[in-house]
Formats: sequence, structure tokens, C-alpha cells
Amino acid sequence: MHVHNPIDPTNKDLLLPESTVIYGMSAPPALSDPEAAIQKALSAPIQSKPLSVIAKEKLGANKDASAVIVISDNTRPVPYKGKGNILVPILTTLLETGYKSQHITVLIATGTHRPMTGEEIERIIDPWVFAQGIAVVNHDCKDETILTYLGKTERGSEVKINSSYVNADLKILTGLVESHFMAGVSGGRKSVCPGLISEHGTFLFHGANLMGHPDSRDLNLKGNPVHEESLAFAKMAGVDFIVNVTLDHKFAITGVYAGDLEAAHLAAFEMVKGYAKVPITEEADIVITHGGFVGINHYQSAKAAFASIGALKKDGYLISIANFTDKKDIIGSITYKTVLAILSLCGAEALIKVLHSKDWPFIPDQWQVQKWAPVFEKIPLDHYYYFAPQLSKADGPGLPGINAATLTDSKDYSEVVQTLLQVISKRESGRKLKIIWLSDGPYSIPYVK
Repeated sequence: MHVHNPIDPTNKDLLLPESTVIYGMSAPPALSDPEAAIQKALSAPIQSKPLSVIAKEKLGANKDASAVIVISDNTRPVPYKGKGNILVPILTTLLETGYKSQHITVLIATGTHRPMTGEEIERIIDPWVFAQGIAVVNHDCKDETILTYLGKTERGSEVKINSSYVNADLKILTGLVESHFMAGVSGGRKSVCPGLISEHGTFLFHGANLMGHPDSRDLNLKGNPVHEESLAFAKMAGVDFIVNVTLDHKFAITGVYAGDLEAAHLAAFEMVKGYAKVPITEEADIVITHGGFVGINHYQSAKAAFASIGALKKDGYLISIANFTDKKDIIGSITYKTVLAILSLCGAEALIKVLHSKDWPFIPDQWQVQKWAPVFEKIPLDHYYYFAPQLSKADGPGLPGINAATLTDSKDYSEVVQTLLQVISKRESGRKLKIIWLSDGPYSIPYVK
């Protein structure tokens, strides 16, 4: 059968066995008039005054009031460019209210990700923004000179936030709300934490205890310590207004949620929770998934593997395909690779023991490896097959699972998947295997109904 492959840059379908069972989300339809929906959200927000009113009040207190609009980096397909984008209407509201362009900053919430290049920034932001002379800058979690210390949370996290944001008179967050494997859902408070915090601020927030907590999981906010800690950071930093969206499979807007930090985000969460959980009839011997838009490197592809757990039989097989578009590093940081090597060499159980040891020094990016561990608690390391056209045979050592490049020279997604299925069939002596294709990759959460 032919299925849509959302990560293939050539838009070529993926060829799968006819017996494959397909599961995906039933997302709401795209908005017929997203521009009107955005304007309505700004003027009639959720539990908040309209953005224009808030903006005027700030100007009333300071005629040279500054504004910071926080945006996501290129790991999220937030519409900041072209027809129906959310950034231009926000900026237009501020300019029409009386803000000077030189007093407005668009701040990229990179979190612990690397800063975006100029080319990458131009690719995601509407040219109109640059034409207005509005500054677009990266956050840098490692640069202590651009951070302001605000104290500690009740859990003891160090709260250092980007100074441009802290010092701004008007603080606006934007983002995408979708399932998130540790924070429940993305968006809302995550624009501040981890978006604008210090690297050291992640030590508790992304530490082994919070990452390993049973409530730190997808589509759950109740009792989720990662969500709670992120919200604590955001409240300490202050938030005047948020504009979050939900998107469909083609990245078209399905909903706009603007207004109060918690109320607007919760409304978006309730919408996503209603369709992102996907009931399945039974677990499969083989699950095939994809890295989605977020899967720009191996680090980010952990989300797809983690989301697949509910569809996998114990000791089953997982095939993950991706398109690693990160031109800086297709794997991840040196710290990520270091901790990942421990997982690859010693297994999931040993890794978890190490991360919880009192003698273990916290290493940035260990949290992503910790989220790989549950995958390999359900299936053996060598039951995970992964493929991205950018990977070569030399990229295998230190990575968990089996690199498809060691089994085939093909760069065609269908040919690679067929090869991997044949390899698995041979390993299983040709017995009939149930196959599932997760059409939404990391964005849907399958579970046995």
C-alpha cells in the first residue's frame, strides 16, 4: 500500500505491506479564515484584556515602552511567515498602538538548542518583520551576561531568564501546542522554560527525578512536575499575553488560543488531548514511525520513539525514519552523544541507575537520553532500526539500535523500509508479523483501548 510520507522532501509516498494497519489522529479541520481567527483571538482573548488594551496601558506607564515577542525555533512548525502567520498581526498591533520598531524585539526561545543561523531565521520569519527594522535575536542559555537572576522555585531550581525579556515592559509568548513526551504538551509556559532559561536552570528541571516521574508524560498536566516547574519559571519571569496555535498534518492552523498564560494554554491543551490519544486494538510486532517536523536530528527523533511505546509488543521491533535537516549536527551535542553511548553500551536499566546515582554529575542533554530508556525497557537495543538519508555507516557507533545504512546503500525511504522488514522477517524465521504505521509520528500517542 502507498501511504503519505510527511518527512520525504520529494513528497514521495511510502510503500508498505498491504497488511499494515494505519493509525493516526482525527485532528479538527483547518480554519477557513485563519487571519480572521487570529485577529479575533487578539481582540477577544481568553481571560485577558485585548492585546491592544494591554499594550496601551504599558505605553501609558512608559511612553518608550519596550516589547518582547518570544517565538519558537525551527524545531517547531509555528506559522511565523506567509499567509495566516501569527507574528505579523501581533507586531502590527504593537506598531499601531504606538510602539517604536526599535523598542520591539523578537526573541527566539532556543532553550538549550544551538542558536539559529541567519539563514535559518530568514527561513521561518516573514520578510515584513525585517522590513520594519525589528530586531530578531537568539537566546543563548550559556551566556551568563544576557541573563537575570530572579531567585529559586519552591523545588530549588535556579531561575535565570533572558534579560531582554525580563526588562521588557510588555512580554508576549507565542508557540505551538502539541503532545510533548515530558511536559504533557508544548506551548504556553515552555516559551520561558526551557526557552529562555540558563543551562544551569535545567539541572533540576530536566534532572533524573523529574524526568523519571510517572506523571512526566505526554498529554498529562495533572501532577506533572515538569509542567509545574516550567510554569513556576514563567510566573516568576512574568507573562502579559500568549498566542498559541494548534495545527493539522499539513501545518495549517486548526485553532488560535490567545490571552492569559494558563487559561489560554489550558484551552489549547484540552483541544489537543481530545484527539492526540489514538486508541488501537492491539500492540504490534513491528511499529513503523517517523520523526516528524521536529525530528531534525537524532536528539529530536527520541520523541517519535517514545511516542511509539504504546503500540509496541514486548520485545517487538521499531523502525523509525527521519529527515535530519540540522546542518550543524545530525546527531546532537557532545554531551548527548556521551550519555547516549552509556545507553548503547550498558542498556536502559544501567543508564537509569547511573543517572540517579548521587555520584553522577548532571550533564546537559542527559534528559533526552533518559527518555530513550523506556523504549529499550520494552524492546532490546538491537530491535530498533533507524534511518535518515543523512546518516552514513560511520554514524552507527555510540547510537542505540541498528543504523539502516549498515544494511543497505539505498537512500529511498520505501526501499530502506522494505529491506528492514525483510531483515526482521528473517530474524523471526518468516512468521507472520503484525505491522502498524503511525502516520503522525511523534504527535500522536497510541494506546490499547
